[in-house]
Amino acid sequence: MLSKKQARAFFLGGTLVTFLIFIGLTVYSLSEAQDQSNYKDITEQVVRGKHLWESNNCMGCHTLLGEGGYYAPELTKVIERRGEGYVKALLMSPNPWAPNGRKMVAYGFSEDQATDIIAFLKWIGNIDLNGFERVVSPLAKDNN
Repeated sequence: MLSKKQARAFFLGGTLVTFLIFIGLTVYSLSEAQDQSNYKDITEQVVRGKHLWESNNCMGCHTLLGEGGYYAPELTKVIERRGEGYVKALLMSPNPWAPNGRKMVAYGFSEDQATDIIAFLKWIGNIDLNGFERVVSPLAKDNN
């Protein structure tokens, strides 16, 4: 059984050690070597693509990095999976597209807009996922 003085010392010592570990891990996590966001690759084209992604509510149906709607396929690595030409054709198509019974709106983006969205999707696809090659919702599997 610990005395009051020993219990207080044990508590304060444990708190101090835990606090120092927390500060150390925070510094380590925020260090340049641990950055996985690839923020240095953000260009004006990527920013315009993100703006188009958000203003057209693509996340209402699709997911990026596992976040978003589960109606349509996950698009984190879509350029890697499907290719730039395929995605560009879909984005520029004047006709609605309905794979597997799920209808995608025909946005009919211009070539510049489609290129901007592709730049955004490429940037997202280059984020380090810590070994997770593909995040897929069980409700919206891309059949390939």
